[in-house]
Amino acid sequence: MNIEFDNIKTASAIPGAAAMIETFRAIGYSLETAVADIVDNSISASAKNVWINRIWKGGDSIVTIRDDGRGMSGDDIIQAMRPGAQNPLEERSATDLGRFGLGLKTASFSQCRTLTVMSKTQGQSPEFWTWSLDHVARCDRWELVHWCPEGFEHELDDLASGTIVIWTDPDRIIPAATKAENENAKRKFSEAFDRVKKHLSMTFHRFLEAKSVAIHWGGHEIDPWNPFCPKESKVQIMPSEQIGEQVTVKGYILPHKNNFSSETAYRQAEGIFGFSAHQGFYVYRGDRLLLAGDWLGLFRKEEAYKLVRIQINLPNSVDSDWQIDIRKAKAAPPVGCRQQLESYARQACNKGSEVYRHRGRILKQRAGQEFQSLWLEKKKDNKWSFVVNREHALVRNIRELAKENPDQAIDMLLKFVEESIPAKTIYVREANDDDSQKQPYSDMDPGLLRTMIKQIHERQLDQGLTPEQSRLALKQMEPFNEYENLIDELQ
Repeated sequence: MNIEFDNIKTASAIPGAAAMIETFRAIGYSLETAVADIVDNSISASAKNVWINRIWKGGDSIVTIRDDGRGMSGDDIIQAMRPGAQNPLEERSATDLGRFGLGLKTASFSQCRTLTVMSKTQGQSPEFWTWSLDHVARCDRWELVHWCPEGFEHELDDLASGTIVIWTDPDRIIPAATKAENENAKRKFSEAFDRVKKHLSMTFHRFLEAKSVAIHWGGHEIDPWNPFCPKESKVQIMPSEQIGEQVTVKGYILPHKNNFSSETAYRQAEGIFGFSAHQGFYVYRGDRLLLAGDWLGLFRKEEAYKLVRIQINLPNSVDSDWQIDIRKAKAAPPVGCRQQLESYARQACNKGSEVYRHRGRILKQRAGQEFQSLWLEKKKDNKWSFVVNREHALVRNIRELAKENPDQAIDMLLKFVEESIPAKTIYVREANDDDSQKQPYSDMDPGLLRTMIKQIHERQLDQGLTPEQSRLALKQMEPFNEYENLIDELQ
């Protein structure tokens, strides 16, 4: 549709500052994603170090994110503080981690009511500007204030250049009325920032591993958390695959717990939320992790896939195609990529299911001998089930034992059967192929059932039960409760 704008009447529709800026608070950031968004700006400014600090003062607590990047002039700070400072359609450098020009503001507003940015460039004095939501609410204008929190005037004196972002009045982190001596609130505040630390460890692990940037936390550097366990020798790495011209995908199957190098390594690999939650795709833009452990609508999370983690590597030029949101916490693959992604992920899930089912064991021929499983998968009329392997050496030996000591043989057989039920394999098959599972006793010989029912019935009569009592007892006995018609045939 072509519109001749030069000849059309127009009217101003400037959004109300107070209403709009409060709306920015509801975009959906968590504390973790908000802090990560500020760290993005530090990395984009070529910082080598980022320092994160929390100062507990109850409702007056303060959070700071400081870096030694190239810094900004006073005019640059004003531009950076302007909502929509960057057009998402403009071409950006490959290392630019932003897109909308909203991250600094929306991330900060989601957590606090007062945002101060102080910065200095090489050879210049620090300058600062502040967004105060209380001031905007009072005047209803898009207006910064030239104010800096008391005690922070010299925060950049030890740096040649750099920036510090200061959050005060953090009402979304801690209620404003909270007293500093409230130990329960202090503990929750500390726990919230523990999650932030773990999130940063995961989100920026490639930068931390490459030592291109260090993130300092309470006087110590944050260690990277790599979801693909590169130090574990038994990780299965799938071949990388190209999707289109710019996107690559690469799958990793983590070892079963039995095959991790140590219990500590296994617990470390578990991540913040556990193995099941961390399965799926890991979407990177550049070296920055955007989305961790999500099947992007292609699969459901299943226990059998909990060891499957797949990298997707994107350049920032495909942000729009992949629908990267403001928070850098959601992505949706284009229609043209979905089929190839699903096919690749299906292969990875099949490999992961095998590791899960067999607890990491390699079920192959060894020394010329075929592996003997106590349970066999059986297919009949496109229905699957599991049966005891009657040719297994264990079963044959128990048959021999039964000739001399039947009770011991039966007890031994039942014990081995109980301990070796292929529960994980059944779970995987049921989850993936529920409609084709054979129903119990559906193909069992009725004559065998009749014989067993009759023998139990006669034994119960010998023990003093009446015929009616015996029939009632059989109807309450698994599996004969499903065959009342055969029980009613008893004389």
